Amino acid sequence: MPSRQYLVDDLTFSDSWRMFRILSEFVDGFEELANLEPAVSIFGSARVGPDHKEYQDAEKTARLLVEAGYAVITGGGPGTMEAGNKGAAEAGGQSVGLNIQLPHEQAPNRYANLPLDFRYFFVRKVMFVKYSMAYIVFPGGFGTLDEMFEAVTLIQTKRIRPFPVLLMYTDHWRPLLDWIEKELCLNDKMLSPEDLDIVRTVDTPEEAVAIIKRRIIL
Repeated sequence: MPSRQYLVDDLTFSDSWRMFRILSEFVDGFEELANLEPAVSIFGSARVGPDHKEYQDAEKTARLLVEAGYAVITGGGPGTMEAGNKGAAEAGGQSVGLNIQLPHEQAPNRYANLPLDFRYFFVRKVMFVKYSMAYIVFPGGFGTLDEMFEAVTLIQTKRIRPFPVLLMYTDHWRPLLDWIEKELCLNDKMLSPEDLDIVRTVDTPEEAVAIIKRRIIL
């Protein structure tokens, strides 16, 4: 059931006026991120806390990225996103939080020193793709998968320049990758074998950052 606020917005905003609001989000994002240093995006669940391995590894990954000269972008919320922003900010780097307005769960974390707020998922996804030189994807839910597959699709269809898409924890991602290879590639021929090379699994922050440093020379 949609929240009352969403119902009110649907009644009071025509499509024409909504276009102006969409345009304003693009303008704000482009202006705020125009001078961003080479950046890496970290994705993952909003539902993990500081005692989780994912949180700790995301924080360490962000710190290592900043020490290597990269800015860090996250979805700006709690969990893995907070960890990424925390690691980047405490290492003295640019810590970007692209927060999405949701009726529950997502609230901006306090570690983003360059926070932006979005109403529209598709505008936010453009910012991730436009300003990222690599993705590091920790375990997460539908939102995390959406961001990952968006980038993979754009790379596959040559709509953007290829960049590293690294999936953290091989054991977590292997069942999904095996299913894609068996059902979509081998059985149904819906994917080409080379499409599977777009993503790569890693198991430690050090491994992820080492790959990015080899692929992206600052």
